[in-house]
Amino acid sequence: MGRLFGTDGVRGVAGRDLTAELAMDLSVAAAHVLGDAGAFTADDGRSGSAPHRPIAVVGRDPRASGEFLEAAVVAGLASSGMDVLRLGVLPTPAVAYLTTALGADMGVMLSASHNPAPDNGIKFLNRDGYKLPDAVENEIEQRLGEKWDRPVGGAVGRVRDAYGEADRYVSHLLSTMSGRLDGLNVVVDCAHGAAHIVAPEALMRAGAKVETIGARPDGLNINAGVGSTHLDKLQQIVVSRGADVGIAYDGDADRCLAVAHTGEVIDGDQIMAVLAMAMRADGRLAGETVVATVMSNLGFKLALKNAGIDVIETAVGDRYVLEAMRAGGYNFGGEQSGHVLMLDHATTGDGLLTSLHLLSVVAREGRPLAELAAVMTRLPQVLVNVKGVDRAKASVPELAEAVAAAEAELGESGRVLIRPSGTEPMIRVMVEAASAEQAQQLADRLADVVRTACV
Repeated sequence: MGRLFGTDGVRGVAGRDLTAELAMDLSVAAAHVLGDAGAFTADDGRSGSAPHRPIAVVGRDPRASGEFLEAAVVAGLASSGMDVLRLGVLPTPAVAYLTTALGADMGVMLSASHNPAPDNGIKFLNRDGYKLPDAVENEIEQRLGEKWDRPVGGAVGRVRDAYGEADRYVSHLLSTMSGRLDGLNVVVDCAHGAAHIVAPEALMRAGAKVETIGARPDGLNINAGVGSTHLDKLQQIVVSRGADVGIAYDGDADRCLAVAHTGEVIDGDQIMAVLAMAMRADGRLAGETVVATVMSNLGFKLALKNAGIDVIETAVGDRYVLEAMRAGGYNFGGEQSGHVLMLDHATTGDGLLTSLHLLSVVAREGRPLAELAAVMTRLPQVLVNVKGVDRAKASVPELAEAVAAAEAELGESGRVLIRPSGTEPMIRVMVEAASAEQAQQLADRLADVVRTACV
């Protein structure tokens, strides 16, 4: 069997790949690794003592499968001797925040983010609200099915609902803002996902006039034609309503994208550019540095360089951005996809937090988002996925020579990135250039080299 944990927890088609049995077993193993649950199994409750038991918080997005998976996870945790607080439907960053705010020993989030409704996933968080490093995930996987003394009587975990804690999360978000959003008309697309209640509430409490779409989850419609991966509907409504800004979250609201009043999409790079420059102006950008991935647009890097802000690049994935931020003591970073990390206020990407701070800049500056986002010029970017090749040959001499020739042709006005897939027999070719035509031409040329040289 291959490794269960992927880049963002354990995912699969719920009921087939991700079964109730697997969810329970994973939770038992995680309880012993993260909560030291085994240390609390000796007391059967007859001694009259009331030792502290480890605590877990559990949240989910609105997928139908989240209901049975939540039941399985809660059963596994409680049967291991952990008390469980059920948070209900909340964004991933809310679960991360509440793990620490409620003094829990671990957090669990059930979501497959932007994936369609049949998929689901289990994400574990440590007591500090951070996603787990590979070593800890490996330990959980190794302890699946392990023999252990089961608690009985008063030593079993107790379960209670803590749905009201959503307000604690919203209040935390509002406490991070330096100003209000009075006068802003905002259309919010909640992707029929985890943010469908807390996002409109947070924005309205901040002073914005809010219209919502994608805020009627039925368990099966999450991300279906709405959310940050389907912006067409939001663009149309923003323009037709004459709104100032549109905000789109994904299914678990750990990321967001925006739409300007013109209907123009504002991606993660542009959002980061606006926020980074505002933070630097306020003296809040640690090290005057932003951490981004190799997929961030060259225009983003050039804009920040011109503004006196350094950019550190990492591999693709918010976990790598987070690692670099924590290692270097930086407080701001993210991805082009809209995962933005603001470590002064959160331990993971938080779409609600990002949108509130972005809108704060719009309100404070009194300028349209399109104008603010124009601080960077997004260079045309073409991505070609070449399938059916040997990804281990991504550095063969023939390809290296072709890349060098393309880079020489681009000069400082573009770049080339060759990335082997981590999971498939595929090599990704990305080219940025001054024009879309040049980017496409070079990407196609390099893709042809990959097809012939990497088999």
